[in-house]
Amino acid sequence: MRFITLLLALALGTMSLSAQENIITPAPVKVQGGICVDGYCAPAEPFDFRQTLKLNISGADEADAERLEAAVSAAGLNFKRVKRHAKSGFLSINIFPECMEQEDGYVILTYPYGVDITAKSAAGAFYALQSVRQMVEAGDWQTGVILDYPRFGYRGVLIDISRHFRTVDFLKRQIDMMARLKMNRLHLHLTDAAGWRMEIESYPRLTSYAAWRTPDTWKEWWQGGRQHVDEGTEGAYGGYYTKEELRDLVAYAADRYITIIPEIEMPGHSDEVLAAYPELKCTNNPQFQGDLCIGKEATFEMMQAILDEVIEIFPSEYIHIGGDECGKDNWKVCEDCQRRMREEGLKDVDELQSYMIERMERYLNERGRQIIGWDEILQGGLAPNATVMSWRGEEGGIAAAEAGHDAIMSPHGYCYIDAPQDAPYSQPESIGGYLPLDKVYSYDPAPATMAPEVSRHIKGVQANLWAEFIVEDDHYEHMLWPRAIAVAEIGWSERENMNFEEFRPRAVKIVDRMIEEGYTPFDLKNEIGNRPESKTDVEHLARGKKVTYISPSFYWAPQYEAAGDATLTDGKRGTWTYADKRWQGFLGRGGVDVVIDMEEVTTIHSIAADFMQICGPGVYMPCLVEIAVSTDGENYTKIADIPHEIVVDELPSFKSFGWEGEVEARYIRYKAHRSNYSGFLFVDEIVVR
Repeated sequence: MRFITLLLALALGTMSLSAQENIITPAPVKVQGGICVDGYCAPAEPFDFRQTLKLNISGADEADAERLEAAVSAAGLNFKRVKRHAKSGFLSINIFPECMEQEDGYVILTYPYGVDITAKSAAGAFYALQSVRQMVEAGDWQTGVILDYPRFGYRGVLIDISRHFRTVDFLKRQIDMMARLKMNRLHLHLTDAAGWRMEIESYPRLTSYAAWRTPDTWKEWWQGGRQHVDEGTEGAYGGYYTKEELRDLVAYAADRYITIIPEIEMPGHSDEVLAAYPELKCTNNPQFQGDLCIGKEATFEMMQAILDEVIEIFPSEYIHIGGDECGKDNWKVCEDCQRRMREEGLKDVDELQSYMIERMERYLNERGRQIIGWDEILQGGLAPNATVMSWRGEEGGIAAAEAGHDAIMSPHGYCYIDAPQDAPYSQPESIGGYLPLDKVYSYDPAPATMAPEVSRHIKGVQANLWAEFIVEDDHYEHMLWPRAIAVAEIGWSERENMNFEEFRPRAVKIVDRMIEEGYTPFDLKNEIGNRPESKTDVEHLARGKKVTYISPSFYWAPQYEAAGDATLTDGKRGTWTYADKRWQGFLGRGGVDVVIDMEEVTTIHSIAADFMQICGPGVYMPCLVEIAVSTDGENYTKIADIPHEIVVDELPSFKSFGWEGEVEARYIRYKAHRSNYSGFLFVDEIVVR
């Protein structure tokens, strides 16, 4: 009774993280050093965690008790199991569902003579032991009280094992780290064009053929013929998991209170399925197809048989069915798809995709499972019980929530951790862009401004790590950690307890420990940081001056408008990424062609602008820059022709194209020509001095 009284006083009190320096990640709800009884508060003092503790576990079934005992051992504590709560030197774990309302919550009460952990569930007790482990590792376990519970029920990571295969041991290593950070969902991207990774007995060519390719890197395969080969072919790259391996992996994750969510892509991203079973292609253009033919009933027979084998292995509530990035063009001219649309009264190919998603949902619902899919499953109408994983931004998740559907937030701008996390020139090859730890950490899946009826449907957050450019395991871990640490805290901690300046030192310590343990995370303490030019506004003669874009062919691309017609003279230099709303992107026949009005004739000594090149996503330098000036806006004198030879390379690069000298002018015309490479031009600021 004394413990329950203390617990209620704590839950209703005003203690917060400010009461004691926090060393736990994710940041707990409340921390109070010292013990308070009947108005008297004894100061915090070190707890002797090096003694052999008398471990008592109550309220847990045998399986959970074994899991918790393993977690105590993993925390580095010496113990012996006892049947009853000891009077001193004790570690008592009590599963007590009525102790609090919040799911998976826990309380740790540390006396000078022992420790009581009370949790709402076995998972909550496991999470408490992860906090204990961090205190033991820090060598700083003080007497006091910790109250904690997760903000969101879904705290996940996606690992892409289609583009590049990873071993079971590799996945277990990541599960171990996820568990230490109280994450609870591992989303396995098992299937995609580059390879099928799960044994399917009813369709064996998915693993004997569609799981193998040459060459081994995704980039070479994608840029080449995109061919699959038979297992055993000389030089074949790939692999797949047997059902026994997957059962073992599922059990391993469950022992750490992590649910594995399998993803079987449909109807798009199915090139490998159609390579193995070409009879499921649409009737037209049989060679190049990545979307399953929805008009053929055999497609549904296959997908249902596959899902039967999936749910046999994976006990997760959710089965992820993809649903993203379907080309849909073949459906518009396929005889079978058009027949299906007529028979079902479907007005367009979006509704045709929705038809398939709804059929798959009904099939899984009948078997006690729920579907989850990328936000494109909203197109054509959302299946009745579907959960949306919002990746193209937050809009899809918000739209789903407004319609009464649950959503997992995973927006590209914050949660796609396949972009470089430091100065791109210092990082291994990647998809491009720049997503540092502080930007990931800044994301709030359900801000206070969101309407309550919407936010209650936001069930969590997920980091996605796609592997197109990530061949080696050490590179994958480098990209995953520490940004997944930030996502763990986003998913667990209350916003008022989150502060990046306080979080970063904790993340550095976790990274250092990971390195000691043989992981290969990004070495956060040696971070270079953002592009230096972007850190302060630049003052120059043209700042705030009017910019005129010469013709529609030379206007920015709508998705990269930045600050519109103020962008090129707003004093804001670009960061390492073109998605920062500072770089302005140009696509199409033209390039950059603008005139700056200096408002009066001015003595000018330099005119320059920066461009970037990231070949992977199709961003290139200009092949020629022309600079001309005028005093009247009618007659221009060219003062610079700056040719540039485009060199296709792997690493991002930045270059200034400019002129220096002396000239009198009111108007400046700056023109940058696109090269023969099909892609974007990105420019951040035209600096005039």
